[in-house]
Amino acid sequence: METYLLDWANLLLRWLHVIVAIAWIGSSFYFVFLDSSLTPPKDEALKKDGVSGELWAVHGGGFYHPVKYNVAPPTLPGHLHWFYWESYSTWLSGFALFAVSYLWSPRVYLIDPNVMDWSPAAAITAALLFLVVFWFLYDAICRFFGQGEKGDRHVGLLVLLLVCVASYAATQLFAGRAAFLIVGAMLATAMSANVFFWIIPGQRKVVAALKAGEPVDPVHGQRGKQRSVHNTYFTLPVLFAMLSNHYSFAYNHAYNWVVLIAIMLAGAAIRQFFVMRHGYKLGRNPHPWPYAAVGVVLLLALMVWMRPAPSEPLPVVSQVSMAQVQQVMEQRCVMCHGADMASKNVRLDTPLAIQEHARMVYQQTVMTRQMPINNVTGITEAERALVAQWFREGARAD
Repeated sequence: METYLLDWANLLLRWLHVIVAIAWIGSSFYFVFLDSSLTPPKDEALKKDGVSGELWAVHGGGFYHPVKYNVAPPTLPGHLHWFYWESYSTWLSGFALFAVSYLWSPRVYLIDPNVMDWSPAAAITAALLFLVVFWFLYDAICRFFGQGEKGDRHVGLLVLLLVCVASYAATQLFAGRAAFLIVGAMLATAMSANVFFWIIPGQRKVVAALKAGEPVDPVHGQRGKQRSVHNTYFTLPVLFAMLSNHYSFAYNHAYNWVVLIAIMLAGAAIRQFFVMRHGYKLGRNPHPWPYAAVGVVLLLALMVWMRPAPSEPLPVVSQVSMAQVQQVMEQRCVMCHGADMASKNVRLDTPLAIQEHARMVYQQTVMTRQMPINNVTGITEAERALVAQWFREGARAD
């Protein structure tokens, strides 16, 4: 029953997480586009009111005219929409999903004895510390090095170095699959913390000053914009890290930390291309194609570098019997897919059950190599080849 309930919790939390993440990322991308696409207003009345940029757009059969004030509007409207629950809901649902999967079963998901053989409590504590410590270090970098004309460049280089160190450390402590996810959760935590600790508090101070009739300090807008820009560059690396658990060839690579850093860097470069492209269309900067080229070249270089080396063919059995396959299942799979614990409601403890799930067994053990998770049961290449031959011969039950 516990496994059944965890499956439902995983399904519902993952569904919720994707929904609210789409809302958050969508609104974030839209406002980055909006800031990059605004043009100086032509209407004198708008200029007089302090409007610094405007955009005319058409969507869904209607025309829209958003404007941006240099600091604040002359009169505060009665209703303001605050963009923060999208961020908070994404982090809360993501952390809950992380808890019911990785933290609930650390020996299965977090710990790989071949990487670090430590206690579940230590692994859980370390995973949580990655989220907290990264935020404090990142926040300190922004506060102490983010000033002056070259502040953004200094912050960018230091944060890149911090992410590289964290990525390497995670892959030396946790199972590859967990390491990738923890790095993604680490960045996502910083993104949501930016909203909670800087962007929203700054906006509240601006609103409070307007209501009190006091002058508005523009530093709040500057700080909020800085953190918002950081969030947009974190987005594609975070999305890759969250999806990476489907691609064992990436997180199981001998140099998985290099793979993780390179793909995240490619994502950030491609995001930079789209950000600058809005300004290019208005003649504000050169065409940003070099950023897209860097991202694509990085990905292509990874594909070439990671290609599997030719291997010696394994001995082929004349015909694989169900008894041989069942022996593999009993040694490598039944502890999680048996009568006592039918993970994902899948049992592999009888010939009929094995035949019923033949395609799934083939996909998970041979094609994607995701099972057993972190190869915790030590399945061999010869056993994978045995399963592959059995499936290709028709997955017979006799």
